[in-house]
Amino acid sequence: MTTSVLSGGPVHHGLPAHRVVLLLETDAHRGLGEREAGERLARHGPNTLPPAKGAGLLVRILRQFHHPLIYVLIAAGVITAVLAEYVDSAVIFGVVLINAVVGFIQESKAEAALEGLRSMAHTRATVIRDGHRRAVASEDLVPGDLVLLEAGDKVPADMRLTRLAELRINESALTGESVPVTKDEVVLPDGLPVADRRNMAYSGTLVTTGSGAGIVIATGAKTELGQIHRLVGSAQVLDTPLTQKLAGFSKILTVAILALAAVTFAVGLLRGHNAVETFTAAVALAVGAIPEGLPAAVTITLAIGVTRMARRRAVIRRLPAVETLGSTTVICSDKTGTLTENQMTVRNLWTPAGLYEVTGSGYAPDGALHSPTGKVTALKADQALRWSLLAGAACNDAALTCRDGHWDIVGDPTEGAMVVVARKAGFTSDQVKATLPREATIPFSSDRQYMATLHRDATKSPPGQVVLAKGGVERMLELCGAQMDADGTIRGMDRDAVLEAAGQMAGRALRVLATAMRPAPGADDFTVDRLPGSMVLTGLQAMLDPPRAAATAAVAACHTAGVKVKMITGDHAATAAAIAGQVGLLDPTQSGTDMVLTGADLAALPAEEFPDAVDRAAVFARVAPEQKLRLVEALQARGHVVAMTGDGVNDAPALRQAGVGVAMGASGTEVAKDAADMVLTDDDFATVEAAVEEGRGVFDNLTKFITWTLPTNIGEGLVILAAILFGAALPILPTQILWINMTTAVALGLMLAFEPKETGIMTRPPRDPHQPLLTRALMARVLLVSTLLVAGSWWLFHWELGNGASLAEARTAAVNLFVVVEAFYLFSCRSLTHSAWRIGLFTNRWLIAGVTVQALGQLAITYLPAMNILFSTAPIDGGAWLHILGIAAVASLVVAVDKRLRPAGR
Repeated sequence: MTTSVLSGGPVHHGLPAHRVVLLLETDAHRGLGEREAGERLARHGPNTLPPAKGAGLLVRILRQFHHPLIYVLIAAGVITAVLAEYVDSAVIFGVVLINAVVGFIQESKAEAALEGLRSMAHTRATVIRDGHRRAVASEDLVPGDLVLLEAGDKVPADMRLTRLAELRINESALTGESVPVTKDEVVLPDGLPVADRRNMAYSGTLVTTGSGAGIVIATGAKTELGQIHRLVGSAQVLDTPLTQKLAGFSKILTVAILALAAVTFAVGLLRGHNAVETFTAAVALAVGAIPEGLPAAVTITLAIGVTRMARRRAVIRRLPAVETLGSTTVICSDKTGTLTENQMTVRNLWTPAGLYEVTGSGYAPDGALHSPTGKVTALKADQALRWSLLAGAACNDAALTCRDGHWDIVGDPTEGAMVVVARKAGFTSDQVKATLPREATIPFSSDRQYMATLHRDATKSPPGQVVLAKGGVERMLELCGAQMDADGTIRGMDRDAVLEAAGQMAGRALRVLATAMRPAPGADDFTVDRLPGSMVLTGLQAMLDPPRAAATAAVAACHTAGVKVKMITGDHAATAAAIAGQVGLLDPTQSGTDMVLTGADLAALPAEEFPDAVDRAAVFARVAPEQKLRLVEALQARGHVVAMTGDGVNDAPALRQAGVGVAMGASGTEVAKDAADMVLTDDDFATVEAAVEEGRGVFDNLTKFITWTLPTNIGEGLVILAAILFGAALPILPTQILWINMTTAVALGLMLAFEPKETGIMTRPPRDPHQPLLTRALMARVLLVSTLLVAGSWWLFHWELGNGASLAEARTAAVNLFVVVEAFYLFSCRSLTHSAWRIGLFTNRWLIAGVTVQALGQLAITYLPAMNILFSTAPIDGGAWLHILGIAAVASLVVAVDKRLRPAGR
């Protein structure tokens, strides 16, 4: 017996229904007995998904502190406490605690994805046991149960259908299929993907129309939903590029700080200095070298990015995702609802008079019908077109609704598209019902492939009756013995012309339906047997789920930015390729077969060829959930930072695995939202492109902050080291270092978080994921500014002493030099490549405010007696200020020259 790849059990869709009944030892009419059902429940367990296995509470809490940067901060807090700077120590430990709390909360939210999956399986089910119909909790279902399905039911377990009547199931959340699937009982080949198994019903999907019955073949973790639950649980949540780079940076920083402090202490002892004083100097060096403001800067910069993205309809659930978007190299996008409107729209109408174009998109009835000459069509000029629109609107069970200006469809999307196009032509639902009230219906079925309705024609005097029908083209041609001309004349059928028109539209991946009508002498004439050959073809209606208006431009913007865009969908390859071509994912000059791959193609690829094939292809159609996850993993293995969009349960594993999981806010399932890092409130791919742009701006601002703050920390440490090496007095004290670091980080550095995005941010390639946080050019600039700070402060400190200033005054001058040079350098860091003059001095008003606040703070620490006592400072004269401003100006000039000679990217 053949087995399932996922579960290792029988391939039930490849077996006749009676074989499934025998295999599961049940009864196709009486179901299981209550006693047998109880025994099976004890053996197989409840029909629920297993709870997620996670770390304990204490481990999860402690894990928030397991990071080199946190170790550095804790050390800084301990050191400042030893120095009796209890306020500064409390601030540092407060930052550590806040970071831990935020991390714990975000981790807890991420684990909610598994619970969301589990909740999908909880429902009520109607079963037959001992020959009696009864309702049971879905968790009590067992393999072999006979379950009944009705419209509106959620399928409670995986089932092999045994009987059905016009059964259609919406499986989009599980498979990505954009329209409800018509079910039948036919035996299918073993190797079909889930989306093509028409004789099966799967847990968590929704019955839209009809009814049916089936034998439960899998429950709980063994269902297809359970397999996705396992994939979500096993998907690795990767560190973001920012956290990876900060971890590496923190390790280097930790080693450098400890090494410098140790060298300082050793040199002091070798020179015969007092051990306590030398240790104090080493501690001062360590405190100076630690960028206390970095965690706050990272958090605030990311938070500002979150706010900016929210304005562009992207809600961030996990802070680091903001920056990861800016590093994205590949976007794997769902088709339905992201690149497309997720609203079927009639694009073409055909009658024997010619082909008509329909403008407008989606369910909003805005648009018009244009004749082959391009003019707006008058329905009186083509009676066949008029009757085709009426047939589509009246022989129809869908309804068009409008709430708060938002148009939507209640019912089947295909029928909804026909209601909308009729509305565009002026036929409202109320008008159609008034002029053609329905009297009888032959419903659509998978066998008939058409729907027919009998109406009273109130437009005639006296009123008559008319039969309207719509359905698949081939089937409708069997019903039609004639066709209608533009003037309403009935003539012989031109079958070849109809098939040619239908083929041309289908070749553009349009879904084509035919419409027909005929007068009816009476209700007795309206039977299935009387329809074949008696109907009059009125026309064809061709529709598709159209691309979003902004999708093409957004895809082009991503390509310009060096970001690859790939479509991953559960839809058919032809439909996916057509949409991909319209939005610019497929290059018409490159029509190779390797650009579009199906799930079957992926399954047939050798493991060694899989990553290369995935990297080349632009469209993946009919893929299974585990294949989506494998696609993301393959791209990550090739060094890509992957953003993945999705809305269904089937997308959840890949959303969690991706660098940034992007869920749809309007149409997405709660499972997809819980697994994602970002939720789009408008479900639009253009919003993903906007988020990438914002993410790049966030990464730029973080890089600018680090480039700005490091010279101060390095300079402070080197000044202390120089004092020890030369046996001189410390130019700045530990308390003064803390003042410089804490106040400038808040008043100056954090203002870079508000820096607007630079021009051309989406015309440059994405950052290399392996590139360090700071390039060689930026690191050289950091060392250059550090050297200028050390040289300038050392010279000024000794100049002031040599000219009669007290030790406190000389140190005050050195402190102010550090701050003023930082302020001048801040303007340079607003752009790492361009001059401050080029980007404008007043384009960031927050920065001007920050410099003003810092200036007031420096005047306070210099001239207020209380501050003098607290920080061991003293008032300085105008000459000292002139020296400070002169050194700062020289430093700015040197940085400007370096920026011209050595661009930041090198």
